[in-house]
Amino acid sequence: MSHGTNSWTRFGVVRHYPVDLAAVSIGAVLASLVVTSFASESTLRLAVTFPLALFLPGYALVSVLFPAGARDASETATTAEESRPRGIDATERAGLGFVLSLAIVPLVVVALPLMGVALTATSIAAALVVVTVVTAQVGVLRRLRTPAGERFSVSPIATLGSFGRGESAVATASSILLVLAVGTAVSALLVAFLVPASGGGFTELALYSEDEDGEIVAGELPSEVEPGESIPLTIAIENQEGTDQDYTVVVQEQRLEDREVVDRTELRRIDASVSDGATGTGERSVTPTAESGETVRISVLLYADEPPATPTNENADEATHFWVTVTGE
Repeated sequence: MSHGTNSWTRFGVVRHYPVDLAAVSIGAVLASLVVTSFASESTLRLAVTFPLALFLPGYALVSVLFPAGARDASETATTAEESRPRGIDATERAGLGFVLSLAIVPLVVVALPLMGVALTATSIAAALVVVTVVTAQVGVLRRLRTPAGERFSVSPIATLGSFGRGESAVATASSILLVLAVGTAVSALLVAFLVPASGGGFTELALYSEDEDGEIVAGELPSEVEPGESIPLTIAIENQEGTDQDYTVVVQEQRLEDREVVDRTELRRIDASVSDGATGTGERSVTPTAESGETVRISVLLYADEPPATPTNENADEATHFWVTVTGE
């Protein structure tokens, strides 16, 4: 007795594995490696971000929703009474891939903070890869469970052959124009978000202090101290530069006359390393050296590189300050 060969055994899945979904999965993984390995200003990184964010996740979802290929007019008429999954052609899949990606990416961005994951290029790329690869595998299962004669398959030659036949040519051309229009629109949208970021991220510097309840608050540093009294403060550095950064903080006491700095005294210098997407904080104290009755400005100057010989508020990458008066004995 002979038995039919089960397509799900003896490497049947491998033999019938959809080429387009294999390319989507591999492309997503490679794009993620580029995004996490190259600097934010890299042209290659920007180039691979487009398919990873704007096409691959959506195409994988389209494969789950529409495992069957499109039917022509005669087939639709003769099989109108039959139950069969609704299918779409390759051009329509490409257009829906762009559209659905626009819906998937914001959901990923919203979900990551809810899961306690910081929003960084690495975390977003990794999440998109997981979503794309997992969804693509579900699409593979859906497609392989569809009868062989009905399932969608990538056939560029057949698509080109049908392009010049009557009404099919008009429909195909219209679909291609629609895909190009959608792709151009979403690409322009992505560039608007990515180009400023790729030109360099940002670093934020802030000062905090403890209130009477021991809570860290902003804007409550003391305005008066006694001679020799230290001022406790918390320095916060937020790194959104796209890479881990080493910083140097210079705390400087400045005496001003007619709004011009006439004397500078360095109170302390702090080295700090902050991971990309993180905020580093450190509790420090500074002791003004001004004489009794003098009012001075305490400036906190931040440098991503080695500070210059004379640190100033003007040449610092980031700067903040507060005023303090040294009271009498």
